[in-house]
Amino acid sequence: MNKIEGVILDWAGTAVDFGCFAPVNVFVDIFRNAGIDVTMEEARAPMGMLKIDHIRAMLSMPRVSGLWEEKYGRAFNEEDVERLYGEFEPALMASLSTYTDPIPGVIETVKELRGRGLRIGSTTGYTAGMMEVVVSYAERKGYRPDVFFTPDDTHSCGRPYPYMIYRNMEHLKLSAAWKVVKVGDTASDIKEGVNAGVWSVGVAVGSSEMGLSPEEFESLSESERAEAIMSTRQTFIRHGADFTIDTMRDLPALIERIDGLLSEGKRPGHHYE
Repeated sequence: MNKIEGVILDWAGTAVDFGCFAPVNVFVDIFRNAGIDVTMEEARAPMGMLKIDHIRAMLSMPRVSGLWEEKYGRAFNEEDVERLYGEFEPALMASLSTYTDPIPGVIETVKELRGRGLRIGSTTGYTAGMMEVVVSYAERKGYRPDVFFTPDDTHSCGRPYPYMIYRNMEHLKLSAAWKVVKVGDTASDIKEGVNAGVWSVGVAVGSSEMGLSPEEFESLSESERAEAIMSTRQTFIRHGADFTIDTMRDLPALIERIDGLLSEGKRPGHHYE
């Protein structure tokens, strides 16, 4: 039967932690401790990657690498990456449990999808140790997917590699990539889905890409919200998303639409909006 069998969700910024603030603040802090002032935009740009890869990507940014050379008189090296990551992990772990609230609409959406017989997987840029905290606290608050995989399960090959998605497919017994939907809130999420050959969907509200807290989003006027959503969706489209949605509440209707496309013989890899 040509229908979607499973949905694979990202965690922070998609399922929990509206705005994906847990890691962002820590990235800014560890660079500041090293004498480098990075912007929130720079801290967010590689979001979704394995966190040590994220630090490496930030150090590789022309402005940041220039500041590093100016301060230290040399280019950054792997020892610098590992030292920064050594500060990052304990700092994140100390605050992680407070950033595990499910994003509005997620619990209801997952319940509806399960009611249709779909399986719910997940991937993340967090390590297995970080996910022990996130999964435990999120479950107490009503959210738990059927399975989760981290880059630790794929020899540290996180996004944009597709391997975490493939591990989900194997575990959940999903029969074909084109019967799977991946939903995320970053460019890395979209690339992960594209590279896996699944339907790649970007969700705007609550996303790291939008970068707003619930209070900041609520304070926007209707036209400002529409503009923020449109800008975020355009970013996902530029990175290859098949579809974009405003919120997770829009996902069940989108999956019905994808089922219709599958019945027509359509496959992922095109922008259908």
